[in-house]
Amino acid sequence: MKPAMDNKEIDKLLADENSHLTKLHEIVKDTLKAEKLIIHNLLNPPEEILTIGQSISDKVARFGGSWKFIISFFIVLALWVVFNAVALGHYKFDPYPFILMNLILSCIAALQAPIIMMSQNRVEEKDRTRGENDYLINLKAEMQIRSMHKKIDLLLEKQIKTLFETQEKQFALLREITRKLDSISLKK
Repeated sequence: MKPAMDNKEIDKLLADENSHLTKLHEIVKDTLKAEKLIIHNLLNPPEEILTIGQSISDKVARFGGSWKFIISFFIVLALWVVFNAVALGHYKFDPYPFILMNLILSCIAALQAPIIMMSQNRVEEKDRTRGENDYLINLKAEMQIRSMHKKIDLLLEKQIKTLFETQEKQFALLREITRKLDSISLKK
């Protein structure tokens, strides 16, 4: 009589189970490596190369939109008005309706507005690119999750199949043991 399950078959089942676990561990390690790479790329984006004009427009926009600019501009205007109102004779370079000051203010506004708009357009382009990158990262993550689900489903399917085969062999072994016990009890 041949035993229902010998040591070689048990060793093979255990080896199959270990290979499934090893595959699962490799999948998890690969996923963690890919996640670290994505996180590294997000935390350390490539350095942006700016032209001289772009750099100047950023600096003008940063200064023009600050309290430092507003306060200093207000102080200069106040000094201008006070000096031209109080100064005597030929020291008044811009007397009362302050036409020169109005001209300078108009020129500053006319030049500052397009420069700030250039900087805003660059920021908008960066935001659009960042949004596209976020979308692609989310899409990639979704595809990886689907892939992981498929791999896990495959592993579970193999494990269940192995479990059923093991149970089938265990039942066969139990039937054999029961049959042997019945034959021994009948001989007594």
